[in-house]
Amino acid sequence: MRRLLFGIIISSLSISGCDHNSDLSRGLDTETKISQINQLPGEMPEDFNFSLSYGYGEVNKNEINTYNNSVTKDLIIKGTAKADFSFSQDEMQSIYKKMREINIMRINEFSQQGDCAKTPSNTDSWKITINSETRTFSWMDQHCSVSNDEKLLLDLRIYIQQIVDGKDAYIALPEAEGGYD
Repeated sequence: MRRLLFGIIISSLSISGCDHNSDLSRGLDTETKISQINQLPGEMPEDFNFSLSYGYGEVNKNEINTYNNSVTKDLIIKGTAKADFSFSQDEMQSIYKKMREINIMRINEFSQQGDCAKTPSNTDSWKITINSETRTFSWMDQHCSVSNDEKLLLDLRIYIQQIVDGKDAYIALPEAEGGYD
């Protein structure tokens, strides 16, 4: 009985390994397949949205949110101020293009390790929806070195913040008072 069961298991495994359409038979390695799966579509999908919160340490009071069309500004000792806000279609296209260039949906969590620490440190938290797929991740530059992905995300955040900084809704928000140590 054991031999029969063992024979069935071995036969099943060898049959399943003979798929003519397998990645190996098409010459695709695992990294290529993952890259293809996570590559963003060329055209910005209708459901493209993101929220980005950022700040110092664990104080992520600044937020840019296209899900609910708002922007929140950290006023430090005066709390926060929130305004209705939206990007133009061209601005959303431009942000999507930047996200596509870095293939943002392939990014996972980051390891938070290093042999030194800086204070204050920046923390960014992202939520992105593209083609009904939603990804969330965050990173912190607390340690002295940051990964290439973290640098790309910081550049993207700065790019988005520069667009926001020029918008009337953001300019109308009160000025921050104080600072973080």
